[in-house]
Parts: sequence; C-alpha cells; structure tokens
Amino acid sequence: MMIGDIDVGELAEEAGVVLAYCGVGLAMLLLGFVLIDVLTPGRLRDLIFVERNHNAAVLVSTGFLAQGLIVVAAIYASADDVADGLAGTVVYSLIGLVVSTLVFLLVDLLIPGRGRHDLVHETPHPASWVLGVLRIVVSGIIALAIV
Repeated sequence: MMIGDIDVGELAEEAGVVLAYCGVGLAMLLLGFVLIDVLTPGRLRDLIFVERNHNAAVLVSTGFLAQGLIVVAAIYASADDVADGLAGTVVYSLIGLVVSTLVFLLVDLLIPGRGRHDLVHETPHPASWVLGVLRIVVSGIIALAIV
C-alpha cells in the first residue's frame, strides 16, 4: 500500500527490524547490568538511586557505554538477513560481556585492597574510573574487530 511516495508495508517491515535490534540491544545492556550487579557487593539499583553512590554509577555508566559500543558495531556489521544479523549481534554482545567480566575479575585480582568493595564504597574512588575506561577501551577493540 502506498501513501504518496511511501510504501507503508516496507516502512512497517523496516520499523520491525529496528525494534528487533533495539530489543536485542536493550537485552544485552540489561544483561551487562546484571553481571555488574552480581560482581559487586550490594544491589546496584539501591546503590545508585537510593544511596547515590558515585562509584557504582561510574561502573554502570561506563559499562553501558562499553556494551553499547559492541552492540552498535555488531548491528553496523550485521548481515543483510535480519535473523543472521540479530544472531550475530547477540553472539558479539555476549563475547563483549564475557571479556568485560574477565577484565573486571582480572583487575580485581591485580589491584591492592578489597577491589570490588572499594569500587562501590560511598567515597568516590578513582579506581571506578580506571576500570570503567579500561572496559570502554576493551569494548572499543572488540567493536573494531567486529567491523
């Protein structure tokens, strides 16, 4: 069906593809949030929105940015076939989450003190920025490898 120069059927199909990629992307971001929540002491939602914890906000924000880079790169590089593109986006995003988790655990082993606890302590800690930027850089490497 055409309305002026617009093919409504084609537009609806493309909108469905966009919504599918949004769903996959949001699911991967939420999974990243859950992983950070599991890896750090306390409930992240309470730490950020109730206690206004700066370190937890830095970890979650940089985690969203890091994972978002991978999702965007995966979508950009996705196959013309929507099912293949969505599957690729999921696989590459999961790789990013696994690598990000490994980096988090490795840094926790290498830094002095009580790493994970310091990263959500109520006093701002520079390590939250260091780890956050490291995760963004690692995700940038993964994103570039995807494209």
